[in-house]
Amino acid sequence: GDVYKRQEYMGNLEGKKNLNMASLVNEKPSEFKYIHRFYNTNIDGKRKIPYALRQVKGIGRRLAILVCKKARIDVHARAGDVTDEDLQRVQDILNDPIGHGVPKWFLNRPRDFKDNFTGQLISNNLETRIREDLERMKKIKLHRGIRHM
Repeated sequence: GDVYKRQEYMGNLEGKKNLNMASLVNEKPSEFKYIHRFYNTNIDGKRKIPYALRQVKGIGRRLAILVCKKARIDVHARAGDVTDEDLQRVQDILNDPIGHGVPKWFLNRPRDFKDNFTGQLISNNLETRIREDLERMKKIKLHRGIRHM
């Protein structure tokens, strides 16, 4: 039964000459970039773009997929195939996520302690804010701050 169905399916494909199948071979190998520099991080060009963006500190799996969709980048494309203009659009969205329609609950810094800032902190900015928060907690002797002494 199962073998017959498989043969029947393959037989139906033999008569069709023009099949729209995706090619696994890169048509323009000269434009493929193996490493992109993005937010002081090297991004592997062989990975798919959302998973390559995850190498940057402060960008997770869900945010990377959302940002790619907002920037109109195919989430199944390799990072090496993405142009510098596409990466610039991703960077613009990450710099002002609320202005591009990303909901506030999606961001990693809701209502900052000092300036009531709601946004996404990435790379060096994230590390700096975490260090400042820990210093503040140590200074006021919070339990979370004391654990880091």
